Formats: sequence, structure tokens, C-alpha cells
Amino acid sequence: ILSVAALLAFNLCGPAGFAGSSGLRLGHLRGRQGGRMEATRQAGGWDDKTVLILGGGVIGVSISYHLAERGVKTTVVDRAGIASCASGKAGGFLARNWNTGTPTDELSQKSFDMHEEVAKKLSLSSYRRLKCQSVAVDGTGAKPAGAKLKNLEWTDLGVRGSRLMGDESTIAQVHPKELCDAMWSHSEQQGSKFIKGVVETLCYEEGDSGRHIVGVVVDGHKIAADVVILSMGPWGEVLQQAVPACGMLGVKYHSVLMRSGRVLNEAVFFSGLGDPEVYPRNDGNHYVTGFPDPPRVVKEIPGEVEVREEMCSRLVKTMQQVSSEMADAEVTTKQSCYLPFTRDSVPCMGKAPKHDNVYVATGHGCWGILLSLASGKAISELIVDGKTTSISLDPFDPKRFG
Repeated sequence: ILSVAALLAFNLCGPAGFAGSSGLRLGHLRGRQGGRMEATRQAGGWDDKTVLILGGGVIGVSISYHLAERGVKTTVVDRAGIASCASGKAGGFLARNWNTGTPTDELSQKSFDMHEEVAKKLSLSSYRRLKCQSVAVDGTGAKPAGAKLKNLEWTDLGVRGSRLMGDESTIAQVHPKELCDAMWSHSEQQGSKFIKGVVETLCYEEGDSGRHIVGVVVDGHKIAADVVILSMGPWGEVLQQAVPACGMLGVKYHSVLMRSGRVLNEAVFFSGLGDPEVYPRNDGNHYVTGFPDPPRVVKEIPGEVEVREEMCSRLVKTMQQVSSEMADAEVTTKQSCYLPFTRDSVPCMGKAPKHDNVYVATGHGCWGILLSLASGKAISELIVDGKTTSISLDPFDPKRFG
């Protein structure tokens, strides 16, 4: 992990202008026009380029990972650390075909398949397949007749009915923090760096009418950049410098981890009692979430998001109403995070309009972990090759925001 001060010591940035590993300063960059990225691609010359990824969540880390697979080193900048917010506190629930008929259908299926491949490559212990049930409950706490419980693993109180939402062929899970840490470790091994700091503003080339970014200001210091990727989740102020109409919203979720004494193998989406969701993990923890706040412009600081005790208590009490197994379960973790949404609830991915070296990847909502791998791969293709081949990004083009 490098601080901005350390970068100054290595002459990667300076108060009088920009200095990157290529030795270019701001004055030398003036007047150079549109063919910069194409020349880089044709020459295959990424060794002397500074690729800045703003945001250390699962999307930014996935982009870094897939660029590392192509031999491109990156510098990830984040105020709080790798996977410090939603990407480290999400449930990691993966469903292959739940987005049928939506803009993310193809992206979901591609990314679901990639999760198994990446889990094997990176030896992720938390990845597994499991079943998922939808269970209707009435909150009475009564134990119904056996027929209603026949196909349920652990839900046994107040059950009115259930249906299978998916089996091991279409449902999986991974611990998102393990996934992010493993991808980042791979990136670091290929030469990528992490800077802990606050991204304050984007810096444009003089006289370029906002087309070309030459760097960013982090903690008051200018850091040079040849390519900038904006993936800062619900914190959208910097993004709006490049795409003003792409205002970001955050939906705050609380979650608790409970341990009941055995590993469960059935995720449950409840209907009733506020519709909570439970994703059991293979380490014996059961991830419980629900009761989201309304969407809002996020003002809380990354890494310092408030955890409200009453919301966590509500989640625990609800579990005790639907499962006798949860009555004495130990609560091991209480946490909260914001899921990032665009104004139209469709991810924003691609080259920033009217820019030649700025890319956007954000707004994946409640499916961020699922969609992360195919998203990262596609953005890496767009940067290195100038086009995507693994999947089309047309449904997510930032141009829709003007």
C-alpha cells in the first residue's frame, strides 16, 4: 500500500505538475490530440502507462485483475481500502438466470460461469453451489404440518408455503471479501499498486475542452494518469465531473451473521415479515439481510457507515420467528453498506462521453458481486483492444446520460 507521500518520494507526482513513470509533465502533454490510446494499443506499450482505477470495490478490483491478465499494471485508489464497503460486506449470492428479460441477462449468465472458473484458479474456499427457496411466512411462530416443511432444510416456523427458486445448476455463492482479496493479490503480483487516499477531483489537459484527463488529485496531490477508470460505487461526485447527468444513489442495507451450529445449504428469500433474505455460508455463518433504506445521495464516509442497532435486532428477531434453529444462534457480526444504483437502475459501463481516456464502471446495484467478473473483463478489453469481444456493453453505455 502506497501513500501519496510515498508516491511523491518516487517522483510519480509533484505539486508543480504531473510526473508519471514515463517522465512526462503537464507541459509536454499539451497539444497532443485524439490518437493517444490507439497508438498505445498498436504499440502494445502499457509498461510506461499509468492506469488509475478510482474505487477499490469488487468492480474496480475485477478490472484490475483482468487488466493484469493482459499484462497491464494498475494503480487502485480508495479512501478506505480494498473491498472496505459493500464489496466486503455483501452476501455474495449468485444466480445465473434471475435477470432474464433485463439488460443484464447476458452479463449475468456470462459472469455466473466465470465465478466458478475464477474460484478454481484462485483457490477460493468460500465458493460453492447451493439451493434457494422462496418461503412464505406469517409470523405466528407456529410449527405447521409436516407437508409444508417437506422440502425445507431449516425454515420451520410460521411457514405457509414454499417454492424452489433454483438448485445447484443455477445458484452459487462466494464470500465477496475473499474474492476481492484474491483478485487483488493476483494484481499485486503482476505489479499493481494500491493508494489509500481521498480522490478529490479530475484534472483535464489544458485547452482540451474536457476530452483528455491527465491525472487526479488525491489528498491534495496531483497524480498523473494515462487512463482513468471511475468505479467509486454510490459516491458519485467525481464521476459527475466526467458524466454530469449520471447521478448515483445508494441503498443502505443492514446485515448480520448468525451461527446456529451447523453448515446450511439452502438460501431463503422470505415473503412476509418484511421479506428478509438468508444466504448460509460454508463456514457455518448465516448471512441475514433485508429492510433496505430508501435510495439516497450518499453523504456517509466510505468505511465509516453507521450501523443501526435497531435494524440488526430486527433481523435477528425475524430469524427467530421463522426458524427454531435460529432461536439460540450466536450473532457474530453486525454491519451495513450502500449498494450503488444509477438513476435508471442499469449499470453504467463504457467510455465516458466526449472523453478519450476515461472509462466508467458503476451502478451494479444488488448484483454487484455476480456481475463483477464479466464487467471487469469487458472493461479490460475495451481499454486494451478498443472494443469488447466477451460481451456487449451497449446496454450500459454512459452515453445514455448525455
